[in-house]
Amino acid sequence: MANLLRPATWGLFSWRGYCSRGTQGRLSAGFVEALKAIVGSPHVSTAAVVREQHGHDESMHMCQPPDAVVWPQNVEQVSQLAALCYGQGVPIIPFGTGSGLEGGVCAVQGGVCVNLIRMDRILELNPEDFSVVVEPGVTRKALNTHLRDCGLWFPVDPGADASLCGMAATGASGTNSVRYGTMRDNVLNLEVVLPGGRQLHTAGRGRRFWKSAAGYNLTGLFVGSEGTLGLITAATLRLHPVPEATVAATCAFPTVQAAVDSTVHILQAAVPVARIEFLDEVMMDACNRHSKLNCYVAPTLFLEFHGSEQALAEQVQRTEEVIRHNGGSHFSWAKEAEERSRLWAARHNAWYASLALRPGYKGYSTDVCVPISRLSEILVQTKEDLEAWRLTGSASLPRAPGAGRGGAGAAALSFGPPGTVVGHVGDGNFHCILLVDPEDPEELLRAQAFAEQLGRRALALHGTCTGEHGIGLGKRQLLLEEVGVVGMETMRQLKATLDPRGLMNPGKVL
Repeated sequence: MANLLRPATWGLFSWRGYCSRGTQGRLSAGFVEALKAIVGSPHVSTAAVVREQHGHDESMHMCQPPDAVVWPQNVEQVSQLAALCYGQGVPIIPFGTGSGLEGGVCAVQGGVCVNLIRMDRILELNPEDFSVVVEPGVTRKALNTHLRDCGLWFPVDPGADASLCGMAATGASGTNSVRYGTMRDNVLNLEVVLPGGRQLHTAGRGRRFWKSAAGYNLTGLFVGSEGTLGLITAATLRLHPVPEATVAATCAFPTVQAAVDSTVHILQAAVPVARIEFLDEVMMDACNRHSKLNCYVAPTLFLEFHGSEQALAEQVQRTEEVIRHNGGSHFSWAKEAEERSRLWAARHNAWYASLALRPGYKGYSTDVCVPISRLSEILVQTKEDLEAWRLTGSASLPRAPGAGRGGAGAAALSFGPPGTVVGHVGDGNFHCILLVDPEDPEELLRAQAFAEQLGRRALALHGTCTGEHGIGLGKRQLLLEEVGVVGMETMRQLKATLDPRGLMNPGKVL
């Protein structure tokens, strides 16, 4: 099989220039037949439309598609695929649901996309130990549906119904992270197929302990590795008891500063809030129209509290006092499950609500995270930057019937393609979603410059250039600025040790 590859010239390039103009390997018929021998002919595709679907995620980063897509059904097939590809010098790109936002699945050097979504079994549930073992195709919603009758749930909830192992690969978080933590806090063990096909259990085969002082934290190494060190084929996850009672709320504020100050004061008052989300007035307007809400159009907090009935009453009272002290108004409490689900579905669909502001435009999303004490400073400055860079809402946008009469959102908004701000402010993390005309080079450059400036501002405030989206293609330079030369050298040494041929999801992170 020494001649399974023959060179071909690249044909597609990212608008941000991440696809180098080198050569990629077009897979020979013999190599494709070898893939089929491992997973079966129906589970291999070289069709252009299938390859194109697997060459991008939800981001603006559009790159060369892979040369082939394969769908393994078990870990043994993944090991054989890794051994075959690695032995022949073929890049390997893991793929889950494709819901990432930093170009993490782009095949910048061609190769084989390993779509793990058909490995979708829940392998082992241990209710007494609050743990579950899942294959990479299990999504967060599917897991929680499975857990419905056992009094447990998995709380990490990014906006998309992402695959759980994909969430581990990107170090995802979500609206519940302020109370329950991110994927880094809720992954107990990983089964990983290393480059070359060996299988690794990062905490030891079958182990599901909550704490350990045994050697290096290999599980932590692979959480957030973005497919650059191996393919995650199973994850042991920590589960949590379903709360006895739950109540959600929305409230509006006269300014961004007031909303963020309330967030900080609620946390300083030791209120064990489960969710505390910020939406600026442009995003609130978008969610009203897209999800048929009727919230006041102003800087808004969405909150949720978990606990006993007695504890909730105390939490709600203390929170209301803080919010009113900061000028909050238009309280709306949601106690029924259906009403809460509608509210949080709207929050989770904020990305699509933003896209609906400008049909035909593409979404460019970036995120940062800063210490909670600096959150107000960076959010206020970001809103000013959106105005200055002409990346905020338009006065021509129609309003939802009955939404936001008067108040901060009623005044004419600035010209330019809409930009929205939404975030998990309880842990200092927020997102900007910019709508960009992909045919307008000036808009593309403006969005790129804005994202880089925001990342550097977060670094200057002792934060990180990404709280949950990951590095992918778009933030490699910012990662260098964040961790420094020695940090990058250490990461490259780890990468070279585990992936000496540089074939695992090449071009990402480093």
